[in-house]
Amino acid sequence: MKKVWVKAVPWDKKIVTTALEGGADGIMVPKGFSEKVKQLGLITTIAEDGDLKTGKDVYEWEIKGKADEAKIVQLTKSGLVIVRTSDWTIIPLENLVAQTKGIIMEVDSEEDAQSVLGVLEKGVDGILITTADLNKIKKIIKIARKKTETVSLVTATITRVEPVSMGDRVCVDSCTTMKIGEGMLVGNSSQAFFLVHSESIENPYVEPRPFRVNAGPVHAYVKVADGKTKYLSELKSGDEVLVVDFKGRSQLAVVGRVKIEKRPLILIEGEASGTIFSIILQNAETIRLTAPDGNPVSVVDLKKGSEVLICLEEAGRHFGMKVDETIQEK
Repeated sequence: MKKVWVKAVPWDKKIVTTALEGGADGIMVPKGFSEKVKQLGLITTIAEDGDLKTGKDVYEWEIKGKADEAKIVQLTKSGLVIVRTSDWTIIPLENLVAQTKGIIMEVDSEEDAQSVLGVLEKGVDGILITTADLNKIKKIIKIARKKTETVSLVTATITRVEPVSMGDRVCVDSCTTMKIGEGMLVGNSSQAFFLVHSESIENPYVEPRPFRVNAGPVHAYVKVADGKTKYLSELKSGDEVLVVDFKGRSQLAVVGRVKIEKRPLILIEGEASGTIFSIILQNAETIRLTAPDGNPVSVVDLKKGSEVLICLEEAGRHFGMKVDETIQEK
């Protein structure tokens, strides 16, 4: 998730309040003002005596020439670097994004924010909003929050559907309302994640719960922010998970509650790119995968030849992070 910081130097209570209400991650303030920020709301402060200390955890550097690029890359080895440019150009920023992580770019307009968040597709790691215009601050924060990863989805053809015995399955109740065609990416392995549809469907027997994904057993992986995964059993209130629609557009959703209950399960296997992948879900008509056109498909209606959406990745995870090593998951 991109960091969104707002600069309130010199001190300006209105800017701080706007940043807090807009959902910023951090506020840069002068020395001696961190406590005043904390009185207004819980948020990270960036200052000489802040939560993140300037000159120690966070550095500032202006790009004036090629030599500055090398200096910034060096500084990112010690902390985050706030970068500003005297003459706005994208090329130096592309060079930095290609070489390193930890770049926080100063912006004072919506246009600049859109540009830096999309540099080389992945964009910078965060922005520092420097304008004192309160409306602009709100708009820039909204732009930054919309810039989440786009997930590549492919079609898998169902090859096997078979009931299995009981297990501990996890319902993930989020703080986000999901629409038709949206859900979470879950899988038995870190190589393939099935798009498990939200419970946003009308049903004669139960009310829709569009905030919920009945995601699968405790062992399964679920995609979270920044390309990472967690086991479903690890999720707890306040965590963030990735919500994805059938076109691969994503957003982050806060977990409000996790429910683990014993339920009958069903094993589903599908083929994509010449390989068989699997997922285990609760065996009930209200549990659905997602078809390529975005329509939900109940697990009880799946049969050989049915098509569903999955996300493929190279196998291999270490504490939820991708690792480049030989790992087999069966």
